[in-house]
Amino acid sequence: MIEAAALVEETGSRDFALFGQEVNGSTWALARMNMFLHGKDAARIEWGDTLNSPALVEADRLMRFDVVVANPPFSLDKWGSEHAESDRLNRFWRGVPPKSKGDYAFISHMVETALPQAGRVAVVVPHGVLFRGGAEGRIRQKLIEDNLLDAVIGLPANLFPTTSIPVAVLVFDRAREKGGERESCRDVLFIDASRDFQAAKTQNALFDSHLDRIVASFDARQNVDKYAYVAPLAEIAENDFNLNIPRYVDTFEEEEEIDVAAVEKEIERLEGELAEVRARMKNYLKELGV
Repeated sequence: MIEAAALVEETGSRDFALFGQEVNGSTWALARMNMFLHGKDAARIEWGDTLNSPALVEADRLMRFDVVVANPPFSLDKWGSEHAESDRLNRFWRGVPPKSKGDYAFISHMVETALPQAGRVAVVVPHGVLFRGGAEGRIRQKLIEDNLLDAVIGLPANLFPTTSIPVAVLVFDRAREKGGERESCRDVLFIDASRDFQAAKTQNALFDSHLDRIVASFDARQNVDKYAYVAPLAEIAENDFNLNIPRYVDTFEEEEEIDVAAVEKEIERLEGELAEVRARMKNYLKELGV
């Protein structure tokens, strides 16, 4: 949230407010302290379970925001699916995610808290979110058919201290829905940034150069060989709404063609030279009386 605020301030604007919710008490307290230390003590940070007890509510309705960002827990088990059908805020109307994987519960909540026809969402997810079927597949299909998904960005593995798996960032834009400024945009940008990182012993890192390339590709929204691809919604539908990045960004490296006949001739030549060397060595040893 502090980084997001800093990006807004870089534009010269201070006309914004910060809101958040965190279930872990220690993390919540740390967030409050960080806000105070960075001069953002007006931020409203609630303590509680976002999925089962959302606190950012006014007049019994979800508060709506221009930008919603989160790195929720991956595939959270027992997230509260048994209460989703009767959710008083109707956040799961596209479908109830499986009880053993709460990824799409967080995504559904975030999309519903974004301003209609204007709000944007960015969420960090495990790659399974891109292609798993069942209830998750149906929710994913609905989000795509509603024209909300704007981009899928694949990141390198081992970026986080808590997991070594590769992750992706899903970007949703409600300005793409009917009546929004980007209603005419009917494609999804795929970026494969999984190979751009600085390796380290315990944790990989993204340098500014890596981030700048991602942002430049996101802004340009053009095909880049082995890095970015703009997929029409019809193509995604043909792929059964599977968002697995390799389906869209071809990162296959062609291997150099090998002339087998030439290699065989080279082997024969080397074997001949080796035979000559062995014969000379045998003569030298004989002369030495060995």
